[in-house]
Amino acid sequence: MKYIRRSVEEIVQKSDSTFKCILVTGARQTGKSTMLKKLFPDKKYVSFDDPFIEEQARENPETFLMLNEPPVIYDEVQRVTNLFRYIKIKCDEADERGLFCLSGSQPFELMKNVSESLSGRVGIIELCGLSLREIMGDSFNKPFLPTMEYVKERGKSAKSPKNIWEIIHRGSYPELQNKDVDWGTFYASYVKTYLERDVRSLSAVQNLDDFRKFMVAVAARTGQMLNYSNIADEIGKDQGTVKNWISILEASGIIYLLEPYTSSVLKRAIKTPKLYFRDTGLAAYLTRWLTPETLAVGAMSGAFFETFVVSEILKSYSNCGIDYRYCVSYYRGKDKKKVLKDGKEEVDAESEIDLIIEENGVLYPIEIKQGAKVTADETAAFTVLDKIENKKRGAGAIICLCPQPAALRENVLEIPVWYL
Repeated sequence: MKYIRRSVEEIVQKSDSTFKCILVTGARQTGKSTMLKKLFPDKKYVSFDDPFIEEQARENPETFLMLNEPPVIYDEVQRVTNLFRYIKIKCDEADERGLFCLSGSQPFELMKNVSESLSGRVGIIELCGLSLREIMGDSFNKPFLPTMEYVKERGKSAKSPKNIWEIIHRGSYPELQNKDVDWGTFYASYVKTYLERDVRSLSAVQNLDDFRKFMVAVAARTGQMLNYSNIADEIGKDQGTVKNWISILEASGIIYLLEPYTSSVLKRAIKTPKLYFRDTGLAAYLTRWLTPETLAVGAMSGAFFETFVVSEILKSYSNCGIDYRYCVSYYRGKDKKKVLKDGKEEVDAESEIDLIIEENGVLYPIEIKQGAKVTADETAAFTVLDKIENKKRGAGAIICLCPQPAALRENVLEIPVWYL
């Protein structure tokens, strides 16, 4: 299969020339080792997926480093975290840059060990699944913002896919871009490998079948606020177990928890994170939406569309080397606004903003709708951001399936999903 150029490649090459060591993190099968071998063909490649090599590195790390000297690529390095202290020594002894390229599929576990052993010596890059831009062969590489300036520049190269639901259903793993690869077989193997390797190494899960049922329950809640009790009741486990298992999914890059926007002014805001699967194809497989057609018209179509949009926006930031965790959030709260319920009584209205991007003290609100026709009324909740002191509300938008960008009202746009 033809190699798909990754948007983050420039960041990786620049980091390799700046740092003595770089670490590329991301979930399994996102293309970390393929990209590193493509970018650095002259560096020796060593994979710790090989049990013999893993044992060598664990038992005799000094000898192992002598036999596999830099410049070198170490893949699946989370298996041999004892090696980090020896890599640190090598980095301190040398003046050259680009000595070690490390990659691993347990981002948070790796970050813990890296921060302890290689702080200040390593450049860290996240490689997500393929973005829509990468799938479409679009080299545009700027983080998404719902502004007129962004839309004008994005419009120069943006192309509408033939069927966005085929892309949402197929998923973002590079191997699946080969149409000869069977979708169901790939994800069945992916789940099996993930359970037997990552889950077992991250936690003492006694019954992998129970964890598989848990994954299905979580996938069915993508795009929803995280409710530990609800999941625990469904799978017959206690909340403590569910919290631990959620942390495993997050640590291995399977899910992302979007935190709520916090401000002392927004006293009625809900403070529960929202849960999103990183890959819509994996979520579709687990919840048994077996074709793009059934997914597009099914009961979860809205949740899947929102999951896809949030994922694409996060990718637009990580592919530019920006840590999105500090600039994205959402809002939901019961504001002091009265609305008619069933034409009879007045109740407090619940407001929601699907995504808030913060940049330089400006808050950019985003609503996500899977329809092609949207109205300005659907952005009424954006005004809640005007209450926040020392922050400015910037341009807002509804991301939807409209054919072209358009203005809904002053400072609010409707933007096609393929402009992300």
